[in-house]
Amino acid sequence: MDLAYIPSPSRGVLHLGPIPLRAYAFCIIIGVVVAVWLGSRRWVARGGGRHTVGDIAVWAVPFGLVGGRLYHVITDNQLYFGEGKHPLDALKIWEGGLGIWGAIAFGAVGAWIGARRRGVPLPAWADALAPGIALAQACGRWGNWFNQELYGRPTTLPWGLKIDKTLPNGEVVSGIYHPTFLYESIWCVLVALLVIWADKRFTLGHGRAFALYVAAYTVGRFWTEWLRIDEAHRFFGLRLNDWVAIAVFIGAVVYLVLSARLRPGREDPDEIDPQATRERAEAAAAAEAPPATPRRTPLRAVRRRTRRPRRRRTRRPSRTPRTPRSPPEHTRRSRWGRSRHGRRGRPQLPLGRLTLLESRRSNGYVREARAARPGSGAGGRPPCPEGEPPA
Repeated sequence: MDLAYIPSPSRGVLHLGPIPLRAYAFCIIIGVVVAVWLGSRRWVARGGGRHTVGDIAVWAVPFGLVGGRLYHVITDNQLYFGEGKHPLDALKIWEGGLGIWGAIAFGAVGAWIGARRRGVPLPAWADALAPGIALAQACGRWGNWFNQELYGRPTTLPWGLKIDKTLPNGEVVSGIYHPTFLYESIWCVLVALLVIWADKRFTLGHGRAFALYVAAYTVGRFWTEWLRIDEAHRFFGLRLNDWVAIAVFIGAVVYLVLSARLRPGREDPDEIDPQATRERAEAAAAAEAPPATPRRTPLRAVRRRTRRPRRRRTRRPSRTPRTPRSPPEHTRRSRWGRSRHGRRGRPQLPLGRLTLLESRRSNGYVREARAARPGSGAGGRPPCPEGEPPA
């Protein structure tokens, strides 16, 4: 009796009304997001633009999905073609079945198209994305856990995977097996860490970081493939994917050695992303330029905009002129032009009506105020005798 094992999920799809939400698809989407995020950070550190990795991934991801499905259908054609098979099932990608070899090959074609449109060298872009691809594979392998597929031989280890499902041909599978999906997921994480460390330690460039990822992944894929028991084509006692892993490993190692001899070092940061280089140059020129003096609005224009509309004047009806009233007694002035008690705040003496006489002197015209007295020719008081001070 097995006391410890890894349980398998009872189902790998949730239905949100009529819309099915499949865990396998979510694992792939999470892997793509992680790969683009990490690749963008590495690309910016190398001197590229922030959006370059995402712009090229728009081309690479669809090509990779198509290539991975084609590789699976070609190598496992007995699952979809023949008596009692349904060829349209080959389009059901959500049921699992993506070959990493086809995904990488077709994804490279899509990346080449996107890099050519962007003016970016493909090897430099692949170096920046290599650890992210390994982490994307680590996330995607958990989709096999939800689908209860790609398990290994029976085992009694405490980390064995509990499988309980019915195959399409009606066969029931139940038991504890090696969790090969978990082995490969952990191995991909270690490959990503290895590539990041080697890239910093040896300054890998011109596609060598990507070649290191490919070589390291094929080593782990060889022994996990050896543990699997699902149906596959065999040649000389080895599964087809084992032979592919060997061939790809040899090609990656050869490229790694030749590239280090022919093109040592890393690409120039100013040459890997011309568009980002132009954007940085324009930003630097704008920062160094003196700030532009704001144009002043003429005062006349300001007044014109802030002027309030004038009120239309209405003609008032004419009024009968009033008879002017004589000022109060305490405000009347004396004949000398000032009040008796001073100019301010004092009551003034009532002095009657004033007349202005104008006399010519040697220094000009001088106005003299004389008080008209009652009985005088002007109808006021008579003038004071000479020598007598005014009252």
